[in-house]
Amino acid sequence: MDRSFFHHEEHQRHALVPICSSPPLPHTNWMLTDVPSDITIEIDGISLYLHKFPLLSRCGRIRKLLADHRKAEIIKLELLNVPGGIDTFELAVKFCYGINFEITTTNVAQLCCISDYLEMSEEYSNENLSLRTESYLDTVVCKSLEMCIDVLHQCESLLPLADELKIVEKCVDSIASKAYAEQVASSFSRLEYSSSGRLHTNKQVKCNGDWWIEDLSILRIDMYRKVIEAIRCRGVRPESIGTSLVNYTEKLLKRNPSYIDPSYEKKVVIEAISALLPQEKSTVSISFLLGLLRSAVMLDCNISCKSNLERRIGAQLDMATLDDLLIPSGKCSDETLFDVDTVHRILVIFAQQEDSEEGELGYDYDSEGSVNPPTQSALVKVATLVDSFLAEIAPDANLSLGKFTAVADTLPGYARVTDDGLYRAVDIYLKAHQGLSDAERRRLCKLIDFQKLSEEATAHAAQNDRLPVQAVVQVLYIEQVKLRNSLCCTISEGTQKIPYPPHQVTSGQVLSGAVTPRDNYSNLRRENRELKLELTRMRMRLNDLEKGHENMKQDLQKSSSKKLVNSITKKFGSLTWFRDKSPFRASASTSECSKSFVSKHTPIS
Repeated sequence: MDRSFFHHEEHQRHALVPICSSPPLPHTNWMLTDVPSDITIEIDGISLYLHKFPLLSRCGRIRKLLADHRKAEIIKLELLNVPGGIDTFELAVKFCYGINFEITTTNVAQLCCISDYLEMSEEYSNENLSLRTESYLDTVVCKSLEMCIDVLHQCESLLPLADELKIVEKCVDSIASKAYAEQVASSFSRLEYSSSGRLHTNKQVKCNGDWWIEDLSILRIDMYRKVIEAIRCRGVRPESIGTSLVNYTEKLLKRNPSYIDPSYEKKVVIEAISALLPQEKSTVSISFLLGLLRSAVMLDCNISCKSNLERRIGAQLDMATLDDLLIPSGKCSDETLFDVDTVHRILVIFAQQEDSEEGELGYDYDSEGSVNPPTQSALVKVATLVDSFLAEIAPDANLSLGKFTAVADTLPGYARVTDDGLYRAVDIYLKAHQGLSDAERRRLCKLIDFQKLSEEATAHAAQNDRLPVQAVVQVLYIEQVKLRNSLCCTISEGTQKIPYPPHQVTSGQVLSGAVTPRDNYSNLRRENRELKLELTRMRMRLNDLEKGHENMKQDLQKSSSKKLVNSITKKFGSLTWFRDKSPFRASASTSECSKSFVSKHTPIS
């Protein structure tokens, strides 16, 4: 009988004779029927009628078990916890009988485990099953990244024996080395020489070194974790690891729950993915991180998982959108609709990061060192995002004043170019929480710097009945100062604007004096109306002067009187004669001449 039990080509990886679960009777249809059976082995309730001699010649475990039944003519053994089940045991029996079958990626891990279970080593027979399977692993499987992933997937049901036999370790190490080699090869393929003869990377050529990312999605989370840790130690790019994590998480969480082992539920997946995230910034998108955090909050993951995600999100918060920050709270009815505490912790992390950047808060610098507009900075973007978030959560009846002010006050005052967004959020909160006391409303309005409101927002605040009287008086005073500045600019364009006295009224102070706030309110309203009327008159007067000046220019261009020209020439000649005699008198004559000229040709308005 031919003892060679398998044949394979190095390129071939699919099973030619797949072994599937089948009814009890067909399991023995390949056996010798002309020789009576002298041993019965039961596995998982299925009995196999076999012969002692083929088994004793290869299996050390069977030999030890039969040593206690030497005198019995018919022996019955029951094998428990057989790795791979009856299908894998049948392959081992075929090997003992010398029947050919093929080792493939779908059965090599099971055969390694069953050979160890049955002690089919070189101690009992040359070129036994253990040697054959190890040879296939080393010479065929470990040379292909795809085959290693398939074998690793088969090992998921063979733990912990597959770990003890180093099958998992071999496959993981091979995957890591192959992934790194693919990345290096892909990087070299993108190198090219420029017109000047310098070697550079062509960024337009697509990088194909990360094709293995899709294949890893079939692995269970414990196996996947081992692979990611190995390829990170090997030196694979953090961007590739981040892409793999995003792809794996999206595919795993979209699967039907029936395909997921109950011991590895979504909560375990989220916690594992959080721990595997690269330390480098921006290796995964902010939306992916916030999606993980949203799932972690809903699944009540451990504190370290949520803290890790919050820290990473805070490092790139300027890339988030309003929808990203709207994280639903738990199912308790007394909680807010959205998780405000989590967002507040993220903002604190972002503010601490900004504080550590040595005074470069709120400003970006280009290659030449010039300062870009603050509206393009991360701090200003986050401030705008926070104002939108506050406006979104403000109508929530369960949102306390403390939480609202804590979120609004997290960022420094200079983060906001304008306080229109914050004023809108405060106004919405006041409208939704009309039971606030005067002290609480004043505390809320202290968040707003009324000097940074636009003209439209200032006009709205001056007539807003929901604001406390002190805040309205402050708005009117600021409006009055702005009107005075406008008048000064209208009268003399070159005159510097009257600065706003910061010591008189600030965000958290109101006017003080002998009069009451309501008297101040009425006086300021009256003065503002008068200032607006005076400003209108000054603008009309300025328009008339500009029209008169244009008419004078036109009259001068049309006039071609030689008498006027001669008169002017004579006067300038006399000025030249007096220049050496008396500089003072020459200057006075020039001034009088100019006045006479202007008075004759300036139209009466």
